[in-house]
Amino acid sequence: MGTQNKAERSANMPLTPRLQAVSDMVDQGQRVADVGTDHAYVPIALVEEQQIDFAIASDIGAGPLENARNNIESAGLEGRILVRMGPGLSTIEPDDEINTVIIAGMGGKLITQILTDALASGQRFETLILEPNINEPLVRQWLMEHRYHIIAETIVADERHTYEIIKAQVAKKIRQLSPNQLLFGPVLMTEMSPTFRDKWRSRAAYLKVLAANLGMAKESPSNLAKLTEVQQEMQQIEELFSNDRD
Repeated sequence: MGTQNKAERSANMPLTPRLQAVSDMVDQGQRVADVGTDHAYVPIALVEEQQIDFAIASDIGAGPLENARNNIESAGLEGRILVRMGPGLSTIEPDDEINTVIIAGMGGKLITQILTDALASGQRFETLILEPNINEPLVRQWLMEHRYHIIAETIVADERHTYEIIKAQVAKKIRQLSPNQLLFGPVLMTEMSPTFRDKWRSRAAYLKVLAANLGMAKESPSNLAKLTEVQQEMQQIEELFSNDRD
């Protein structure tokens, strides 16, 4: 089957729960840049649903961008979704008037590096919608330190994985987050959804086994440091559930 037919079939597929949760965070009428767009599923869905009128689908890889271009053409949206190739947010120009940036499906370290590079080049965007696959606390730390306020969070289970989506907007001043808010998410730990509970109960069970293994391992500075880190996180999880009245 040719590439074009595959693109047509993919473009008409519904979004996965993870990508739908990302899409749901976008406000009406925003001008969106989707960084690491891959197949451009999110910008296509947003334009087709008339949630937005304009988007940039950006990726560093030629293969993903070819997929994105095929899907956009199949949807007849070439004039409303522009395809750009390049690292991070370097593909965005001032004339694009982008006010919402989506970065989904990357590690937290890479996401924060992309945002740091953008700030260094004078780019600061009003709204960030971020879905780190790992290192969510690192992303929240970056947002706090760079004067972004987390206004919404959601957590979804998709294909036996759990994903956290964070929406933040520029604030007038830094709003400090506690260690628990950095780890669990200031919104997520307040809502305590079933998916959130499942994630942290599973995490607690994993950490218990890890702590036992570290306790039996040969004593070394690195093992002791790791054990202390694990015990600290276990204590935070225990406190989270002990404070929950449900």
